Amino acid sequence: MLLTVAAIGPAHALKGEVRLEIRTDDPAGRLAPGSVLPVHAPKGQQAPSELTVTRLRHDGRRWFATFAEATDRTAAEALRGLRLMVETDEEEPEDDAWYAHQLTGLKAHTLATDAEDAPTPGTLLGEVSGLEPGVAQDRLLVRTPVGETVAVPFVEALVPVIDLEAGIVLLDPPGGLFPALGQTEEAHQ
Repeated sequence: MLLTVAAIGPAHALKGEVRLEIRTDDPAGRLAPGSVLPVHAPKGQQAPSELTVTRLRHDGRRWFATFAEATDRTAAEALRGLRLMVETDEEEPEDDAWYAHQLTGLKAHTLATDAEDAPTPGTLLGEVSGLEPGVAQDRLLVRTPVGETVAVPFVEALVPVIDLEAGIVLLDPPGGLFPALGQTEEAHQ
């Protein structure tokens, strides 16, 4: 299975360096100089099938890399938006681990319960459009029926049920997180 290790951001400086949006807990290992990584391009963007890391550095906040296939700023800027992938032998994630590709496309509903207090889908909130990495926790991105994107902290209290077979995720959002769903906590005071 191919998983995203990093997304390539804007070019940095003049010698082909790019800023990376890291999607792995081991960037130094996965993106070590000499690593040859498959590339996934957005629809319609021309891209090489793979990139070879020649340099990786961390400035304390952000990661930067250079590739053998892009030796100047113009070539580096053409890489923007590409995703660096890695092949993994892992067939199934741990019970509480989820990948963005597994969650994208799931229908997001509010958490409701049936007569036996079992969780069931409530109001349709939208569709999961991705998973955004964060410092404290990741955020589940939900596109509402009116086209807005809501970032839901990806913690068990707010995302208690994920059912891949049923194609749904049940959310227990606080009031005000979704525009048409309840009032904010402060409004109740």
